[in-house]
Amino acid sequence: MTSSLPVPVPGIRARVTLNIGGCGPYAHIVADFEPPGPGGGALELISIVPKRRLPKAMLPALREGLLEGLGGVGAAVLVTDGSFDEVSSWDLGYRMAGREAGRAALIGAGLLPPEEAGTLRWTTWPGQPRPKRRPRPYG
Repeated sequence: MTSSLPVPVPGIRARVTLNIGGCGPYAHIVADFEPPGPGGGALELISIVPKRRLPKAMLPALREGLLEGLGGVGAAVLVTDGSFDEVSSWDLGYRMAGREAGRAALIGAGLLPPEEAGTLRWTTWPGQPRPKRRPRPYG
C-alpha cells in the first residue's frame, strides 16, 4: 500500500448512531481528505468546526480512529462540519467515525477495492460505489 493518499477525497460524512442501553455512542463528522503536505506526518488533522458543534475533547478519539482507518497511509484531514450530543457522544463514537472515514478515504482514492464500501455502515461520500443489487427471486 502507498505511504500517502494519492488524490483528494472530499466530503466524507460519518454519522455513528448506536443505541446501547438507551444512549450513544453518537458521533458526526464531515471531512475532506487530501495528500499530506511536504514533510507532513502520517496524519495532519485540522478542525474548523466551532467548539459548540464539535468539542475539541472529541478530537483525540477521532484522531485515533482516523489513524486506524488509514492503516499507515498519510493524509491531511480537514474536518469541516460535525455535531455531538451532550449525553450520547463519547470517545467510542468518534473512534468509530474516524475509522470508517479513513477507510472511506482509502476506497475513494483507489487504495482499497470499491467492494469494501459495502462494509462501511455509517459513512458516505460523493462518488461512493454502490453495492451491486442481488437479483430478486420470482414467485
